[in-house]
Amino acid sequence: MQQSSGAWMAGLAAAGLACGAGLHAQEETDGAAAVLPWAYVINDPDVTADPVDPDEIVTVPGSSVSMPRSAINIDNGPPDWHPDAHPPMPEVVARGGGEGVVACGYCHLPNGQGKPENAGVAGQPYEYIVQQMTDWRNGLRRPGDPRQGPTAFMERIGLAATDEESRIAAEYFSSIDFKPWVQVVETDAVPVTRFAGWIHEVVEGGGVEPIGARVVETPVDLARNKLRDDSSGFIAYVPSGAVGRGRRIVLTGGDNSVACTVCHGPDLRGIGPVPALAGRSPTYMARQLYDLQTGARNGAWSDLMDAAVANLTVEDIVDIVAYTASLEP
Repeated sequence: MQQSSGAWMAGLAAAGLACGAGLHAQEETDGAAAVLPWAYVINDPDVTADPVDPDEIVTVPGSSVSMPRSAINIDNGPPDWHPDAHPPMPEVVARGGGEGVVACGYCHLPNGQGKPENAGVAGQPYEYIVQQMTDWRNGLRRPGDPRQGPTAFMERIGLAATDEESRIAAEYFSSIDFKPWVQVVETDAVPVTRFAGWIHEVVEGGGVEPIGARVVETPVDLARNKLRDDSSGFIAYVPSGAVGRGRRIVLTGGDNSVACTVCHGPDLRGIGPVPALAGRSPTYMARQLYDLQTGARNGAWSDLMDAAVANLTVEDIVDIVAYTASLEP
């Protein structure tokens, strides 16, 4: 049975994850979002959605598909703007599976490119994807901060998905090449953003502010992002010099880690069941490093990361993900 959007929002609300549990709370409460608020984005309760006409017929550049805006909801599965750009979606990706298992393609997008609030799964090894689903189901992978809605929702899906559903989704997403998706820009100042839709949204006319020790990843085109266009990517602002500093850590281990290339390959495109890092969302990658450091992510193979993450500082994490995101996938 496909889970409805009402059940989805009810589940988030029950966990304190609906829009009312927002930025102000995360600043005052201990947890991963208090350490890395730019990575564990929690919606600002003061943000109200712009009014839209649900009957408006919408489309996106490069697509002949059109639909009413109201059709873009989790009940209907992902809007498939570019059906020729990926293999035919299996049922679990396009519509969902058993109770609690919504369409994988709605959050991760039909081509698996993903968004900062979740994972880009296209091109990741089949064995790796299956293992992560097994880890979710066995309680070995948990949200780093349960208030961050999409990850908490993924935990529910991971607990509910069957081996067969996981296998089918893994076969589909692992068969698709991950394409360049994130443009990394080094800077000292960034556009002011708000937290809405579990991401950074640039505040129009909001000016700029110092970037500090953080990554600010935001859609290149917010309107297309809201339409879940799987051909419209992201821009990631990182501190000046972060890519070079991250390269040193990744290649040599720097002062606080070990070389990432030993396991993830010289180009960070993965080896065997070890995942690719190159070109992936720096926001997502930062959460994974911190989750591994704190033990929220403690599944198979995570022990291999212990020495790599144990002594990382926030600045190290920023630099590492700035570098990995800058690479060609």
